[in-house]
Amino acid sequence: MMLHKPVLLKESVDYLVTSGSGVYFDATLGFGGHSKEILKRLNAEAKLIATDKDVEAFDYARKEFENDERVEIYNASFTEIKTIAKIEFIDKFDGILADLGVSSYQLDNPASGFTYREEAPLDLRMDRNSALTASDILNTYDEKEIANILFRYGEEKASRKIAAQINKFRQKEKFETTSQLRNAVAQVIPPNYLKKSLSRVFQALRIAVNNELDELKSFITDAVDLLKPGGRLVIISYHSLEDRIVKEAFKYEALSCICPPEAPVCTCDKESRLKILTKKPVAPSGEEIKENFRARSAKLRAAERK
Repeated sequence: MMLHKPVLLKESVDYLVTSGSGVYFDATLGFGGHSKEILKRLNAEAKLIATDKDVEAFDYARKEFENDERVEIYNASFTEIKTIAKIEFIDKFDGILADLGVSSYQLDNPASGFTYREEAPLDLRMDRNSALTASDILNTYDEKEIANILFRYGEEKASRKIAAQINKFRQKEKFETTSQLRNAVAQVIPPNYLKKSLSRVFQALRIAVNNELDELKSFITDAVDLLKPGGRLVIISYHSLEDRIVKEAFKYEALSCICPPEAPVCTCDKESRLKILTKKPVAPSGEEIKENFRARSAKLRAAERK
């Protein structure tokens, strides 16, 4: 069974691996597609540390890699990278990879609740130990907060209209399932726009539940701290909000001065820490998109530590 087809597999690992005996970090292990390719390029002295918040992915990968002594796997968020590096006595990494997509397994598994297409509890947590769920947001946040989440994280133009309908709906019954949310949205969005609106609504709630954008910003800063000179940071994103964060973070880390243009001399002491390797993001080929339609929105950005 193909649990998940890794996106931009060759391109990401080509950018990432610069030393066959290096130490690497796969921040979003999933079902191990990228990690397997990384390991093919590494020798017996190398090491690969990997994390995933999803317990099912973690359990699967732990069995998959149990006979490879080069691999250590943690059921944790990639925001724990500094703690994990200390546990593993790793000072710096040769390469760090993050594929920010939700796996095909999660999208296709109704129990995960990541898709509006199947009947499931309104959960959307990557980490089942975290407290906040999508139903908590829909049942307890005020209408304005919900509208802001849909607009900010889903870029949904009808956010206020949908939030008002959610508020109206929950006066009669609590939101518990994906079909309830689907039906509420369908009340105010025309049928020909419904599919895209539902995708945006579910994306927005997933980002809010998992605090994804703030975690990404924190992770990039820590990852740059932990790269050795010449080490690579490779990130694959799937929507404009993520890609904007990666692009801006790389741009900031590449700058050697952030003083106002009118300043006569530089006083900021800003250090340029990254060299950007991808002037434009790398996108999947037409052939890859044909084989894996979910790859269509992927964008890869890579940078090297100075």
